[in-house]
Amino acid sequence: MTQYQQTLEPIWLNIIRLLRWDKPAGRLILMIPALWAIFLAADGTPPLPLVGIIVLGSLATSAAGCVINDLWDKDIDPQVERTKTRPLAARVLSVRVGIVVFLTALICAAVLAFYLNRLSFWLCVAAVPVIVCYPLAKRVFPVPQLVLSLAWGFGVLISWTAVTGNLETSTWLLWGATVCWTLGFDTVYAMSDREDDVRLGVNSSAIFFGDRAAEAVGIFFAATAFLLAYLGIYLGLQPVFWFTWGIALTGWSWQYLRLRQPEFSQSVYGQIFSQNVWLGFVLLIGMIGGSVLS
Repeated sequence: MTQYQQTLEPIWLNIIRLLRWDKPAGRLILMIPALWAIFLAADGTPPLPLVGIIVLGSLATSAAGCVINDLWDKDIDPQVERTKTRPLAARVLSVRVGIVVFLTALICAAVLAFYLNRLSFWLCVAAVPVIVCYPLAKRVFPVPQLVLSLAWGFGVLISWTAVTGNLETSTWLLWGATVCWTLGFDTVYAMSDREDDVRLGVNSSAIFFGDRAAEAVGIFFAATAFLLAYLGIYLGLQPVFWFTWGIALTGWSWQYLRLRQPEFSQSVYGQIFSQNVWLGFVLLIGMIGGSVLS
């Protein structure tokens, strides 16, 4: 879509693009670890109202994260092929509109947080600086994807404590798996922007690991699989979980081998990112079934 076409569209359509609601994969992949946590913490049967709060909270939080990212990067995004048509980068939305949308999303998330217990609420508060500062990390920190992974990890901590009211060994195992998984798929995502990022002088894990980026992704996915297996044993999850774990392991192995091939299309990076959404939901099904049947 050209900047001229975006300018002719109603403002609400450009706001939807600002929130990335036209690209649901990124919203779903944030929601998945939070759903993993709430179903495992509740032995597969969490209260439906609480599930609704977590889902809506994930949507509001990811929306706020997308907007603050675009506000920080409004002068960088126009110079990157993948991001140059984003509404703030293309100047079809003003910075003022972006700030209003960001604050609205943050207020919605805050209202939902008041329905949670004290520990979960304060974890929500602690997550805000990480979300706000993540876009700045690539300017000063060599592996900014780690900051994003820590932000993703708050979804696990918030959801788990919303059910149990405390942090347990299981919580940290799932948190570790989420951090490693996020490092893996977001490093793949960063690989598609590597040339632009080098030219602009910003950091990414894909640049940090260089020619070993594929190996780093493989290690992150292997660590994810190991921690999820440890969690499955620790919680005594039933065979349905192990079946879905096997599917995920196979998927991650295939993705690693695909990245190691010397020649492939740029579209592969986006495909691998989308595949991880499906692998996350497959694991969720296994966690639910493995918990309910145990």
